[in-house]
Amino acid sequence: MDDIVKQAMAKWPNVPHCYGWLGLDARGNWFMRDDRAQAAGPFAAADGGSLSSKGSRLQHDGLIAFIERNYAPDASGQWFFQNGPQRVYVELEATPWIWRLRDDGPGGIHVAAHSGQLVAVQRCLLDEAGRVYLVTGLGVGLVHSQDVAVAALAVEQNLWLPEPIRAADIPVQFGFARSPKP
Repeated sequence: MDDIVKQAMAKWPNVPHCYGWLGLDARGNWFMRDDRAQAAGPFAAADGGSLSSKGSRLQHDGLIAFIERNYAPDASGQWFFQNGPQRVYVELEATPWIWRLRDDGPGGIHVAAHSGQLVAVQRCLLDEAGRVYLVTGLGVGLVHSQDVAVAALAVEQNLWLPEPIRAADIPVQFGFARSPKP
């Protein structure tokens, strides 16, 4: 967490938390959800959301980097961005992490979080719709849709052995909330 954020938290300890205003989609993009986006429905399409309910995609590299440096879960598995003294809870379309993969040649798969952090894969999961999830030291995350072919290569090379899982079981099994509540 940034020092400036820690200082703001100490200076203003009782700022109310914010819910519904920030989302992370299944491709690792951040969305700002104003009143109109929130009124259009839930963030996740699986919950009845739509493109208009996602909000506006954040594109400022500095802001995105600030969010990702100050992104963490609370004790109950609700993910948030600590914005100075205010905790902004994050709506998750899929999982807290989105993995980007790169084939580094025979026996080598480079795996990084949407935030750029490099990780080592502990487990590979496959849901009923064919979506691939990886479990790492950071937690569970969905493989970016553009990188599924690299995941298939890792499976073919016997680097990863996919374990079946129901998509609906992932939040409970890995202790996170897709839509945080006060």
